[in-house]
Amino acid sequence: MKKRFVIIISLITIAGIHGFYLLRNNNGGVDDENYRKALMHSNKVFSLVLPAKVEFAGEEAPLSLYYVREGLDRELTVNTYWHSSTILMLKKAARYFPDIIPILKRNGVPEDFKYLVLIESGLTNAVSPAGAAGFWQFLPETAKRYGLEVTDQVDERYHVEKATLAACKMLKDSKAVFKNWTLAAAAYNAGEGRIMKELNRQKVDNYYDLFLNAETSRYIYRILALKLLYEHPTEFGFYLRYKDQYPPIPTYKVAVDSTVNDLVAFAQQHQINYRILKDFNPWLLKDKLTVEAGRKYTFLIPKPGFINYDSLVSEISDGERIFNDTVNAVAPN
Repeated sequence: MKKRFVIIISLITIAGIHGFYLLRNNNGGVDDENYRKALMHSNKVFSLVLPAKVEFAGEEAPLSLYYVREGLDRELTVNTYWHSSTILMLKKAARYFPDIIPILKRNGVPEDFKYLVLIESGLTNAVSPAGAAGFWQFLPETAKRYGLEVTDQVDERYHVEKATLAACKMLKDSKAVFKNWTLAAAAYNAGEGRIMKELNRQKVDNYYDLFLNAETSRYIYRILALKLLYEHPTEFGFYLRYKDQYPPIPTYKVAVDSTVNDLVAFAQQHQINYRILKDFNPWLLKDKLTVEAGRKYTFLIPKPGFINYDSLVSEISDGERIFNDTVNAVAPN
């Protein structure tokens, strides 16, 4: 395997050198013909090989249908060649999936729904033009319906644990309606009412047979594409070592049952700065927190010493190994 890798690198290098000389003419400039030849030798983009089978939450996508195959091909191609976005999501997943996956499992939601978070927000606290916010992109009224607090001081759509629990409840409600996890995922995007209306109108009983708006039509294929890229990154050209991922940061919890008038001072009392307090508790919207009688909030504070990158990396086992290396790639010496 190592010998083959060296040969491939050598061929790429030779092609690059050859392309350089093709690019130059006798006057040291570049004419159209040499430019075209150099481009052909140096710029190689490959069509992707789709898997024979792919599932979401144990439900197989019918890749034998041309539009299903082409829908997956589109999303897999877009996300494979959108290098910066995809590799950042792979890195962020290492930090947040360990918190999200156990909540999904405890609440009876298939682990594949962790990929829904990737396509909803890229694991950032994004805000959509419609006002959906947080990792799970809840609208304010939907968030409140599922038990999240949304006020001028607190927005629990940005609370990873509580928002994930709310998403579990919402997804399970949809699963009870549709008896199908794929349709439940589609309803997360379009709403139960829209999906049910279209199922009845089009006289079909599954997502893959539905004609939907552009966003929802791409939704499941985007999830499947991110699943393939996460589970088999090297097969699509993504090589990152375990130590290149964003490591989870150990925290401890601080219960707060009375008003905090100065969160900057509160942070300093716990040997961190305000910026770090906000990073770990993005649900705090102001620099103070009013706590009503009988209410209690829980703050996450990083454990001493673990905001240092070297300390975090030292905790990673096999840090030099390539993440999810399914093709046994060998790094060059």
